[in-house]
Amino acid sequence: MEIKAKKSLGQNFLQDESVLKKIADSITTEKNDLIIEIGPGTGALTKYLKEKDSFLICYELDERLKAILKKEETDKTKIIFKDFLQANIEEDCKIFPYENIYIIANIPYYITTPIIKHIIHLKKLKSMTLLVQKEVAERLSASPKTKAYGSLTVYLNYYFNIHYLFDVSKFAFNPVPKVESAVINFERKEKLPDVKKEELLFKLINDAFKMKRKTLKNNLKDYDWNKIKTVLEQNDLLETTRAEELSLEVFIEIANALS
Repeated sequence: MEIKAKKSLGQNFLQDESVLKKIADSITTEKNDLIIEIGPGTGALTKYLKEKDSFLICYELDERLKAILKKEETDKTKIIFKDFLQANIEEDCKIFPYENIYIIANIPYYITTPIIKHIIHLKKLKSMTLLVQKEVAERLSASPKTKAYGSLTVYLNYYFNIHYLFDVSKFAFNPVPKVESAVINFERKEKLPDVKKEELLFKLINDAFKMKRKTLKNNLKDYDWNKIKTVLEQNDLLETTRAEELSLEVFIEIANALS
């Protein structure tokens, strides 16, 4: 049974077996761990994930794939047909007595950020491996002082150690997309950084990058600049510094100084 990819769902089915195996091998799970696959499509990656013998839940939006995916169900594998962004994940996962959560997803780039934000606070999340547009992967794993570095990069660095794993050719997909892809891994930090006020830190990061070409001083007019200036000087940074030059650690120092 051949299913044609739907453009409206941003579908591009990954078909390269070596890439599928590499993605599955990017996580090491135990029998009592739970893997969540977002967008299994025709189940190409699902079969490799099942080999791990961990619990597996797959979220699929496209009901045309029911006949194919339902065959993959076992006592340790469950297929759920619903929009992942609308799912109450912790409620859905209660069907299995799992230890840690590992997320694997091949997702359209336009919902990458909403999906990350939907899963970032899962209590037992250990890691997530995402297959995304290459440009997005570069942005999410960027280092300070690079063009791709932005507020989302800093925000994610607070929660995760981020690893850019490998590139995936557009010819590994059917239909062939216009862009190249990459696989990126987010490994949950055992201990979050020491921050006095998390809310203030995240607001500071957003405000600092508001107008990317402007200096920090211009973007942070509503803050106590003298306190910020002191932290910048301690880190050998000038008043004319832009947000992209600051590491997460410096942002935390500033937030703590302002708290």
